[in-house]
Amino acid sequence: MSSPSAALPAVLDRIDAELDNSVGRLFDFLRIQSVSTDPTYAAQCKAAAEYVASDLASLGFDASLRPTGGHPAVVGKSGNEAGNGTGNGKAPYVLFYGHYDVQPVDPLSLWETPPFEPRIAVTPDGRKIIVARGACDDKGQVMTFVEALRAFKAVTGSLPLPVTMLIEGEEECGSAHLFDFVKNNAAELKQDFALVCDTGMWDGKTPAITTSLRGLVYEEVKVTCADRDLHSGIFGGAAQNPLRVLSQILGAMHDKNGKVTIPGFYDGVKELPRAIKAELKKLKLTPKEFLGSVGLKVPAGEKNRMLLEQISTRPTAEINGMIGGYTGEGAKTVLPGQAIAKVSFRLVGDQNPKKIQDAFRKFVRARLPKDAKVEFTNFGLAPAIQLPFDNPVLAKARAALKAEWGKTAVTVGEGGSIPIVGDFKRVLGMDTIMVGFALDDDRVHSPNEKYDLTSFHKGTRSWARILAALAG
Repeated sequence: MSSPSAALPAVLDRIDAELDNSVGRLFDFLRIQSVSTDPTYAAQCKAAAEYVASDLASLGFDASLRPTGGHPAVVGKSGNEAGNGTGNGKAPYVLFYGHYDVQPVDPLSLWETPPFEPRIAVTPDGRKIIVARGACDDKGQVMTFVEALRAFKAVTGSLPLPVTMLIEGEEECGSAHLFDFVKNNAAELKQDFALVCDTGMWDGKTPAITTSLRGLVYEEVKVTCADRDLHSGIFGGAAQNPLRVLSQILGAMHDKNGKVTIPGFYDGVKELPRAIKAELKKLKLTPKEFLGSVGLKVPAGEKNRMLLEQISTRPTAEINGMIGGYTGEGAKTVLPGQAIAKVSFRLVGDQNPKKIQDAFRKFVRARLPKDAKVEFTNFGLAPAIQLPFDNPVLAKARAALKAEWGKTAVTVGEGGSIPIVGDFKRVLGMDTIMVGFALDDDRVHSPNEKYDLTSFHKGTRSWARILAALAG
């Protein structure tokens, strides 16, 4: 039996020849209405899980549906998953994570065609695209990996390395039950490292590997002054106004240069390596390019930082919403008795979520005037994730992507969060390599979601190259 590297040319030819059949299998997957957040679709979510398990079984996986507190997870094992670090020069054991659930399709009226009737369309600039809910997020991305495995199986009779598959059904509604599932099945799921295909490319011709994810602290702040809403003509000027109190406190979170003023906020924030920072600078992301599409012009983050740093590798403090008093039609002259704000912090490096939460609450309490009291509610605490830049797996993946796309893969941080990746590190002790082929115009979570046919095709070829490189 030839080695994965020796078999790679034949595997790539197989992927090319099988493209139509691969798209057909993806279409079958996309027709399943696996909307996880709506109980009406529970049977469809189970059907999607069964589809994944059956497909993996056809490749020789020992695949099954595993119960959780919500929709089932699919676990597939290709055999010989000893895990826990091989360290003997042989092929590593990997865990691949993805999800079969999708976002709701609302508003349905904005879809050009039914969202669960996948189709091939052509964009004005001539690109062929797959249009359907889940085409990109995450069914199309998952299937790039599965189709790469299928090609290896067809050409060599086996997979290039031992793989455990974990495909969940609740990512789009918070993965609420996956964290306990991972903890309770840690011995089975722990491998040498994890692979995830739920991220994007730098642009349509430049691959990317996501090397960091920002963490999250999400707080609700409720300031109460009077025991009811008051007539502003009678009490105005004398009674404390909680909206004014809260807006002044939250307004003090940033200085004139966009830096967060909460004491201790930057503890654990590290500077990027000089070489990585130089790579980011060469990408030349401009305010016009990034902000222009949403009607803005000037970056509002830390003034001494590149725009790309502001949105991916620097921490943030943002007010997500604020309400109090009268907000209906017309006028009502009241002083509110209560004001509420939602505030989130994106974390990087070694920032400690609990310390950030405590520092924020102390910051608010220290600025409360007399006649005002405060209550806090937390909706999330998750640390940031950073893949070491000297990780040898990262170097192999970058080389494989360059071989496929002809351009060096960009290593970038992502501003959002994938909480389960944090659990892979904390609970299973695994780093995660995040390679995805989504594009900025894929309309993820929106009507007319799409996935470029090139992303699907070359994404599959990319995974074949990465798997061969990892297998050595």
